[in-house]
Amino acid sequence: MGRVGVLYGGRSAEREVSLMSGAGVHEALRSVGVDAHLFDTGTQSFAALEAAGFDRVFIALHGRYGEDGTIQGALEVLGIPYTGSGPAASAIAMDKIMTKRIWLQHGLPTPDFAILDAQTELRRVPDSLGLPLIIKPPHEGSTVGITKVRGYSDMKQAYEEAARFDSEVLAEQFITGRELTVALLGAGANARALPVIEIVAPDGNYDYEHKYFSDDTQYFCPADLPEAVEQEVRRISVEAYRALGCEGWGRADLMLDAEQRVWLLEMNTSPGMTGHSLVPKAAQAVGMSYPELCVAILSDASCKVRSPARNS
Repeated sequence: MGRVGVLYGGRSAEREVSLMSGAGVHEALRSVGVDAHLFDTGTQSFAALEAAGFDRVFIALHGRYGEDGTIQGALEVLGIPYTGSGPAASAIAMDKIMTKRIWLQHGLPTPDFAILDAQTELRRVPDSLGLPLIIKPPHEGSTVGITKVRGYSDMKQAYEEAARFDSEVLAEQFITGRELTVALLGAGANARALPVIEIVAPDGNYDYEHKYFSDDTQYFCPADLPEAVEQEVRRISVEAYRALGCEGWGRADLMLDAEQRVWLLEMNTSPGMTGHSLVPKAAQAVGMSYPELCVAILSDASCKVRSPARNS
């Protein structure tokens, strides 16, 4: 593997989670003899990154500047192989509006939505999407800025909360049902889904606290689903991953409604790797330990932008 950098921290609203993910990945890689070193992109410069002499890097960054194609583009310029999707797929997956448009173009199921801005008549949105509905910033993750709107009077406050993070805001049809997630590994025809996980949070509230810090959330892996439904969930997850051009690894978040219909919510191209995270749980279900998972992801590190100069 050579000298490996674990990029963590960063400058996004998910910095705290990234610090935990990076520390876990670093410890895991060191435990199996990888020459791994932590590098905080939130406090250290690109010049320092270039000078560090990394042969490859594991991206354990979440959110803006780490999961949105920004750091991936910089690594392409520096010629440092990195884990996960390339600049384009990372940027698209981080944009929940563009993600939904591409999924719809591919005939994949995703909840109905509306795009809101300062000129939108907010009281009209529930008339088209129904109540309750979800309002969230389209370029954040980890439930940052998200609100479940139960009545017309909640619209203004929910919009203002999401608008703190984005100039455009996503309003989405609320799907009642079971919350599922699917970890994905590989690329293209070789992409594969790990076992489906069902998430059961207190009162159905899988918020930031219940994602990363609370022990009250329950995870069932593999999820207790009829075989045909499980296969459909995994199939749709892989197709969603391929449609966005993702590679290396990722995680699809979905809902399963009462009619057993699958709904895609979002795709994560740099999922959490904390003690509460879901990709390690799915890997464990197929006999892959946390260090083995980290090594498998790192082994696929590469630069994705091909050019005659680079290939010569």
